[in-house]
Amino acid sequence: MAKRNGDGDQYGWDDRRQQARGLLEKLEQAADTRPDKPPQQIGKVLKLPEVTPMRKRLLDAHGAIMDGAAKEIAYQHTVLCQTGLPYRATKLRAWERQQGNVMLKLVAGEALDPHTRKWVEVGLPHGEKPRLVLMHLNTEALRTGSPMVDVENSLTAFVKALGLAAHGRNIRTIRDQLTALSAATIRLGVIENERAVQINGQIVSAFELWSGKDENQRVLWPSTVRLSDDYFSSLMHHAVPLNHTAVAALSGSAVALDTYTWLAQRLHRIPPGKTQIIRWEMLKEQFGPDYALLRQFRAKFIETLRHVVTVYPSAKVDITECGLELRQSAPPVKKRILLLRRPGPVIIDGEATSVTK
Repeated sequence: MAKRNGDGDQYGWDDRRQQARGLLEKLEQAADTRPDKPPQQIGKVLKLPEVTPMRKRLLDAHGAIMDGAAKEIAYQHTVLCQTGLPYRATKLRAWERQQGNVMLKLVAGEALDPHTRKWVEVGLPHGEKPRLVLMHLNTEALRTGSPMVDVENSLTAFVKALGLAAHGRNIRTIRDQLTALSAATIRLGVIENERAVQINGQIVSAFELWSGKDENQRVLWPSTVRLSDDYFSSLMHHAVPLNHTAVAALSGSAVALDTYTWLAQRLHRIPPGKTQIIRWEMLKEQFGPDYALLRQFRAKFIETLRHVVTVYPSAKVDITECGLELRQSAPPVKKRILLLRRPGPVIIDGEATSVTK
């Protein structure tokens, strides 16, 4: 009769079993004599995700947002939630964007240099910094009930007020971008029921300039700004409340800030039980005009979107082959009353559509 594996001979000897036992003993001996691997090598073997500063900031913000209502609120104009400023520096003197029935036109301006006593052309505001500056100006104007906003006696203090590190690069960028934002003129337009509502003028109607005595510091810096009456009035009725914690977590990316504000003003307006499909081509036109290829934009935007929904956990957004599928979601900030430093409260619309007197 043929012997099966594991049966052994008449004395109980099994070659394969003995080989396995010997191999096990060798492994145990090697484990006793081999030094332990350091933890970082184990992480490499298991390919654990690296906890980058960005990932940690997002996770901390997610935990704080899930923990309760927004402790601080930031505000953005609804038109600027649907359209946006340039993402990169440009030599263009005018910038136009359209999203549905909302239009934005921004024209670069000039500022008077007190040293040369000449008008100096400044470029268009671009990137994440002017977005943060504008949210800060909006928030302070609504908080105080006044279009006059003090932007700190110290540029360093103002940079810190935005939640940014006050190192040299940030200080220079904020200084330049606030000057560009203050000097620019803007047209905001909305078409409703075949009727156009339009604001023409500057976001900032007046600003005081000073510059240091150091020759190397002769870059214009607005220390006090006044929002134009038209913009301030429009802001009072069309401010979208945002969670300040989420804004701070996304502050390093202009596209992430735009995506967050876009979802904040849009998702709650989708009818219950309905979905909206936004095709990749339309998303690229709005959020990725600088990308040559659609597939490049798509890959980067999906990564950005994952960051955004981490700090907007109630957002119901699905990624599909043709684009994004949006469903009705709660806004990031619920309804509350804002007491201004003047008679009468202002109610911040919990549906993130407006601010009503």
